[in-house]
Formats: sequence, C-alpha cells, structure tokens
Amino acid sequence: MAQNAKDARRKKVIDVLNKARSMELYAIHQYMNQHYNLDDMDYGDLAAKVKLIAIDEMRHAEMFAERIKELGGEPTSDLDDKVQKAQKFDIVFPFDAKLEDDTIDAYNQFLLVCRENGDSISMKLFETITDEEQAHFNYFDNVADHIKKLGAAYLAQIAGTPADTGPPSKGFVTGAGEGGAA
Repeated sequence: MAQNAKDARRKKVIDVLNKARSMELYAIHQYMNQHYNLDDMDYGDLAAKVKLIAIDEMRHAEMFAERIKELGGEPTSDLDDKVQKAQKFDIVFPFDAKLEDDTIDAYNQFLLVCRENGDSISMKLFETITDEEQAHFNYFDNVADHIKKLGAAYLAQIAGTPADTGPPSKGFVTGAGEGGAA
C-alpha cells in the first residue's frame, strides 16, 4: 500500500514537470519564430535577446526532461499551445511578458504540488527556473513599456543593430560528434 501511495505522489510530480516542459517547448518555438521575424524587420538587438531567451527555455526544457527521467517518467514532446506567427511588432513584447507572467504563476503552483508530494528536488528546480522566468518577464515588460511610451524613437535606436549572439556553440557536426572520439 505504501508503494502505491508513493507512486501516486510521484505521478503527480511527473505530471506537473511534463506540463512545465510542454510550456517551455512552446516558448522555445514562439520565441524563435519571433527572433526570425524581428531579425527580418532589422531589429537585431531585440532579435538577439529573444533568441538568447529561447536558448534559456531550451535549457529549462532539458532540465525538466532530466528530472522526469530521474523519476521514471517519459518527457513530453508536445507543445503547450499553438505558435502565434507573423505577430505585429507592437504585440510581441506584451504577448511575451504575459506568457512569462503566466508561466511564473503556473510554476509557483507546480512548486506547491511538488512540496505537497514530498519532492524537494523538483520543488527547488521550479524555484530556480522561476527566478530565470522572472528575468525574462522583466526584460519583455521593459521593452513593451519602452515601445508604448517612446514608439518610433525607441525603435529607431534599435533599427540596423546586429542580431549576432556570439559564436555558435559546438554541435554534433562542428564538435566531437563528426570524426571525434568513437
């Protein structure tokens, strides 16, 4: 009987971890779509920062997946929502700020589920990731406020800035995977 209760508690934690993972996967796709569009509009600095936030979300999705596997679960690959494409520029940053704010709220609730089910490790994971989501919210909200208050003057300062986020990280082809150690 005790094992069944433990398994039930673990399943509740895996469920919220998978919900969080699906939220991260959605954010990755949404932010990368915005990154490409902002770059096409020649707002390179904004595009670069949105790309870096998407990379943060990739790391979060992987952290959730690793914890799910540690608990014996199967990480989801489903997106939490449908990507909004071709968003108007003035919609992007308020949209993203709301997305991050909703994520923070959800993760605080998921953290409580972890606490109630005796999983302090997953609880700490949510605390760590929520701190990073707050930084994302602050950035998106700040840019949205600048666009709202300063409009064209703010955008004119950003137009033509580079979208470069630095040297690419090594992947399979450029790293050890191709011709590397077997």
